[in-house]
Amino acid sequence: MILEQYYIECLSHASYLIGDESTGRAIVVDPRRDIGEYLDDAKKHGVSIEGVINTHFHADFVSGHLELVEATGAWVGFGEAAETDYPIRRLRDGEKISLGEVELEIVATPGHTWESISVLVRERPGATPAAVLTGDSLFIGDVGRPDLVNLGEGSTTDLARAMYRTVHEKLLTLPDAVTVMPAHGAGSSCGKNLSAELTSTIGEQRATNPSVQPMSEDAFVALITDGQPAAPSYFSVDAAMNKRTHPLLARDHTIPELTAAQVKAELAAGTRVLDARSVDDFAAGHLRGSVNVGFDGRFAETGGMVAEVGEKIVLITYPGEEQEAALRLARIGSDGAAGYLTVGPDGVFPAGLAELVQAAPRTGVEELDELLAADAVTLVDIRNPGERADGVIPGAVPIPLAQLRVRLDQVPAGKPIVVHCAGGWRSSVAASLLRAQGFENVSDLLGGYNAWAETHVPA
Repeated sequence: MILEQYYIECLSHASYLIGDESTGRAIVVDPRRDIGEYLDDAKKHGVSIEGVINTHFHADFVSGHLELVEATGAWVGFGEAAETDYPIRRLRDGEKISLGEVELEIVATPGHTWESISVLVRERPGATPAAVLTGDSLFIGDVGRPDLVNLGEGSTTDLARAMYRTVHEKLLTLPDAVTVMPAHGAGSSCGKNLSAELTSTIGEQRATNPSVQPMSEDAFVALITDGQPAAPSYFSVDAAMNKRTHPLLARDHTIPELTAAQVKAELAAGTRVLDARSVDDFAAGHLRGSVNVGFDGRFAETGGMVAEVGEKIVLITYPGEEQEAALRLARIGSDGAAGYLTVGPDGVFPAGLAELVQAAPRTGVEELDELLAADAVTLVDIRNPGERADGVIPGAVPIPLAQLRVRLDQVPAGKPIVVHCAGGWRSSVAASLLRAQGFENVSDLLGGYNAWAETHVPA
């Protein structure tokens, strides 16, 4: 049996290749759009990809099922409740898919979405499952949230109750030794307490996962519907894209280098410019109107928070990172990257752009205290609800970063603005977005809430 996991940190996303070496047949589960790795590994193992299974309609990225269909002629499978505008194989609860000796069994596991399924993997028919690919149902350390995409008739509460039954009547009835292989890991917005571990077992989750401990259904519903991270607005766009036919991602996808004059013209035309350099380098000098989304963080997901999917984008990156940055955006369906400009670690922009370069204002904790005492500042907290539950700076206006672009009218005007997150990466994104949207005198808090708490929260 072949069982390969492919994990990308930027989206905390895991996909899988399952194959039977004796027959040369294989299935890919929850693929991303850049499919080269699956094709290369299939060739290495001597197997042909004959099917693609999506455990549900993903909201945080655009699935690569259509790309794999085009490359291999594979069929596409979804849970029975799925509705698409392209042909699919409807996978029933209990249905078995034979690859030869290797056998897959579909388990209907609604809760994250109605059509959600998990996939049991057996090395031979009748054997104890070696693994269960749980999609966004059972994570390592958590379960999938029920409030991202409601399909058909039903509510978030209905989905949460379905998840309770999925966990206790389906997944936790599996043997302890079965390996748990979910579709997401730590950092994903598809849950709130995901572990950094990439695999676990049913037994380990039964013992350690707070969300699957014995509790009433009502207590479970309250647990998984409270304190979830704010969902980026692009999630609904990607979920819709995954239900319909859409343009494919070219396997040789690249973007061109732009001249200083071209970048200047794009800025003047209002094109979104994403600066993927570090927070410190951006603060030292950046192009007026650009938004700082550091390549060293959750670049794709955050890019989807500050730019519309499909919006034209110009990238500013360190040399050698430009094509990967464009690819990461394409993974969430944002194919509008029109070109790039590179800036080295010295921070020197081309001469033709020198007049547009400016530093980013930043505020220290002591200065913030003085401004707050004088009621001379608006403080905006862009952390998620779960983070704020652990402590807040008094007077801060809570607007999660994922919602900032669509809630600009709720940012108080009339005073200087200081934005803060936990440590400083996201606040640079938010402050630069506000400046790009026309807000004046916006800075971010150096060190974020963590720096403030060091001097204001008793140990």
